[in-house]
Amino acid sequence: MRNKITTFLSSSLAALMIAGCLSSPLPTRADDYWDQKTSLFEILPIGEDDIVFLGNSITDGGEFNELFHADNIKNRGIRSDVITGVEKRLEQVTSGHPKKIFLLIGINDVSHNHSVAELGRRYAALVKKIREQSPDTKLYLQSVMPINSKANRYKSLTGKEKVIKGFNREIERIAGEEGAVYIDLWPALSDATGNLKREYTNDGLHLTGSGYKAWTNAIRSFVEE
Repeated sequence: MRNKITTFLSSSLAALMIAGCLSSPLPTRADDYWDQKTSLFEILPIGEDDIVFLGNSITDGGEFNELFHADNIKNRGIRSDVITGVEKRLEQVTSGHPKKIFLLIGINDVSHNHSVAELGRRYAALVKKIREQSPDTKLYLQSVMPINSKANRYKSLTGKEKVIKGFNREIERIAGEEGAVYIDLWPALSDATGNLKREYTNDGLHLTGSGYKAWTNAIRSFVEE
């Protein structure tokens, strides 16, 4: 009987994953993972010579110190994080007054159906806090990356391409107002129709190895300058 139940549950989970309702079988709750990662970051302080990549799962998945061959690059991405989540843990980064911060955040906020105006408001508040807490850090605001809805995986992002583009215009505006560097990642990652290139993703949102290579090549001059 137990084997039949296990088989049924496995089949049901597989069906949910195919339908796009689950991103992985029996996932850890997002807030549990956030707590685990922030507790780790608490004992790994940032220094003044460090370059920090700050963001959500797209950042979390990158092995940046290997991609850039630099030991002073620190990854502070957390899967499923949002703008306010980064704001809550910001002092773990800014208290060390790092040399540079590369911020990539907001796609999960887009999936939560916030308006472009609200996205811009939240993002601006985060950037202002970075400026207040670490004014000498060189700040790079990366555009939210293109998605590819044809993968039919993340239903909450379907049809949100215009919102993403509007949000990126807000990020560019905020960069200008706050003296940050805006980096448009779309030329490096999107195809002729504005979708994330299929060879760079296997789920329409997150990057494969070739996607990370394209991303890091696009920003290499900013990292190494």
